[in-house]
Amino acid sequence: MWKTMMVFFLSILFIQPDFSYARQSATKMLTLDDARRIADAAQLRAEQDNWTVVIAVVDEGGHLLLLRRLDGTQVGSVETAIKKAQTAVFYKRPTKAFQDGVAAGNVGILNLPNVLPFEGGIPIMHEGRAIGAIGVSGVTAQQDGIIGQAGLDSL
Repeated sequence: MWKTMMVFFLSILFIQPDFSYARQSATKMLTLDDARRIADAAQLRAEQDNWTVVIAVVDEGGHLLLLRRLDGTQVGSVETAIKKAQTAVFYKRPTKAFQDGVAAGNVGILNLPNVLPFEGGIPIMHEGRAIGAIGVSGVTAQQDGIIGQAGLDSL
């Protein structure tokens, strides 16, 4: 009994509990205010050239934070903008990279899950981590990319 008690007390003295699970993460998250600022800048850029587009901003999990469909934009661009944003956040790269890969003959890209290989999706990176993405659809792929970059540049 005495030995058991001694082992117990010694283990308390020498074993440090790990409370790391209780520490709060200081990881940057994309907020709704961030999404609004991105969409506002993208919309401003689109309106400079009278381009009608859909602007989608997603969080790190690809979940929609904000969707903006400018007047006169075709309905088909809604899902396309969302899918471009999801592709960018899931793969941590602009969708233009996939478009260029397919154009170069790498059609295997088309078999990847959740990939839309058209320019206009750009990840929002923070310290090497994708914390969200913007997706734009409605005009040419190159113009969608210009608008998306304008939104991203607002951060």
